[in-house]
Amino acid sequence: MITSEQKSSGVSVSLRPSSTKITHKHLSRLAIVYVRQSTQQQVLENRESRERQYALANYANELGWPSDRVLVIDEDQGISGKSADNRPGFQRLLSEVSLKHVGLVLGLELSRLSRSSTDWHHLIDVCGFFGALLCDEDRLYDPLDSNDRLLLGMKGAMTEFELVTIRNRLLRGARNKAERGELYLSVPIGYVKLPTGEVAFDPDEQARAMVQLVFEKFSSIGSAYGVFQYMHKNGLKMGFRIHKGVRKGELEWRLPTHIRVMNILRHPNYAGAYAYGMRRSNKMHSSDESLETKSWFLAPEDMGVFIKDKVPAYITWEQFEANQKQIAENRSTHKSKGTPRRGQALLAGLITCGRCKRRMQTSYKSDKLPCYACYEFSREQQLGGYCGRMATKSLDELVSQQVLKAIEPAAIELSIATVADFNAERQRLFRQWDMTLQRAKYECEKAERQYRSVEPENRLVARTLEAVWESTLAQFQRVQENYKRFEQSSPKQLSLIELTKIRELSDSIPTLWAAQTTTYDDRKRVIRAMIDHIVVTPDLENENVDVTIVWQGGFRSQHLIFKAVASYSHLQEYDRLCVRIRELHGKGMHHSEIASQLNQDGYVPPRRRGVFTYQNVGDLIRRLGLKGELFRDQTLLENEWWIPDLARKIGVIQQRVHYWAKQGWIHNRKTASGKHWIVWADKDELKRLRKLCKTSNSHTAKNNPELVIPKARS
Repeated sequence: MITSEQKSSGVSVSLRPSSTKITHKHLSRLAIVYVRQSTQQQVLENRESRERQYALANYANELGWPSDRVLVIDEDQGISGKSADNRPGFQRLLSEVSLKHVGLVLGLELSRLSRSSTDWHHLIDVCGFFGALLCDEDRLYDPLDSNDRLLLGMKGAMTEFELVTIRNRLLRGARNKAERGELYLSVPIGYVKLPTGEVAFDPDEQARAMVQLVFEKFSSIGSAYGVFQYMHKNGLKMGFRIHKGVRKGELEWRLPTHIRVMNILRHPNYAGAYAYGMRRSNKMHSSDESLETKSWFLAPEDMGVFIKDKVPAYITWEQFEANQKQIAENRSTHKSKGTPRRGQALLAGLITCGRCKRRMQTSYKSDKLPCYACYEFSREQQLGGYCGRMATKSLDELVSQQVLKAIEPAAIELSIATVADFNAERQRLFRQWDMTLQRAKYECEKAERQYRSVEPENRLVARTLEAVWESTLAQFQRVQENYKRFEQSSPKQLSLIELTKIRELSDSIPTLWAAQTTTYDDRKRVIRAMIDHIVVTPDLENENVDVTIVWQGGFRSQHLIFKAVASYSHLQEYDRLCVRIRELHGKGMHHSEIASQLNQDGYVPPRRRGVFTYQNVGDLIRRLGLKGELFRDQTLLENEWWIPDLARKIGVIQQRVHYWAKQGWIHNRKTASGKHWIVWADKDELKRLRKLCKTSNSHTAKNNPELVIPKARS
């Protein structure tokens, strides 16, 4: 039945009510009309379909629902029905049904509700569980009725297959055109699509120059992020062609993003190749639980269609392949070098373990010095143990010395090249500023011509054009001011003082290398420009480390350095150190004297930190089992005694013998350290000392010269 309101609006709905399925429970709830069209173009052009969907609200009134109990959900206009993701209207519909607010769900056809069997059957299950009916332009359906459920399932499957059929038909047509190299949905920056369908260079000189600048700076910097920073630092904007809207085809100048720079470097069009299906997309959940589409470039052999020499090229195919290799190397993985990063370790990403042939990682710990370590033993069980680690200091110093030694003969040539590169860089930047000034001046003159061409009486148009002219004049003035600031901070040519300073620095490369103004990043770039990689083979038994430097070009140089070890036994010169300590100890030298002599001889303690001291020399002497001066009998000459031994011999306390020695009543001398006393007493002296023991006090002894005057020593 068609209402008079529908007839007056010219909209007809061919529906056959089945009121026997509608109960009082259904009428007490809402009736929801779901409205959706797949694209914005359909929303604008397919008005008849839109009106028919909205007319379902009137049909709900005929079925018994009052107007205030009919809810229209149309938030999904212009959204495809192939998935329930990112369809707020469909999610709202499910929520209302789950809350038992809905008695009837109306859609013009099932494809409006969903073209996915998964989402469609989920809706059927929810409606059946919470007691809601479904309705399309054919009939009413009860999800709890087996016949209706079978029919709904078949319709859902047909609807989904219809979408697949339409999509396949369109994709096959597009693929056929792509195989001829003629399908261009859009062209990258620096290109334009001609009316004939062909692709050509952008006619704007500055737009082309900015694209070429990206490739030139990547060749010198070696990092996409470095190119991005360079362009932002110098305020270099790229020309983007607008693809939609009333300004379609116009150039819009804005600073590039890091992703934009990366896309330029990865896009095969810039090497003259046509590519179709060069990206692979994947949907994933973001941090806010919404779905995001991620895409990445595929290798040429994995692309759907790939044709070389099809479009004008900015770079050669060989340069494009070299750029892809560099981008892969810039990734920080255990298989690639990665870009130079912050930190004191100069060789991060360049060190290869000589045992397992894997790349060593750089470790920074808060309480220790940075080190290079190989952790592949945790991944590869067959390695059978830890490969080793070493502090960065000794290896960095070795490589720095070798690099400086290689650079020093070419110091003059480097200074000349530095000046030439600086001048070329300045000329490039001034050329970009010159084109920016020309463009701003042209826009200003264009606005002036438009203003002067209008009739003076046409005030409405004249005022608008005058405002545009004033805006372009202000923009031109800002560009001129920025250019003057740039010109003052960066002159076109180096001054005589700056040239002299560069030549002086080239004469002392080591001083420049160690200067505070030379950053770790600068040193890393110089090292990477000269060295391909370094093979390090630590000896797990001692402190030896074999180092092989592989220079750019393939030349190899062999070196030997020493790493810090934890114990004395791992020192390479441990045996010689022990012999030397025994020798010095045998001479009667004290611990501090031995430590001083070891430091003069060039010996280094474990961990290669500090020098030998009284304490660590004492530890070594005890480890070697060497006796102190007091217990070494070889120190004593004929008839010489240690004071404790002599005191026991004559039956007195040690302090009394010390007193005699200090008074000169007995021949004595001190050991080499000056710490212990040695006294001399033969048989006659022993008899005298026994008599001396019997004296009552020292005053009595002094009055008896024969008791206190020692015998002359032979």
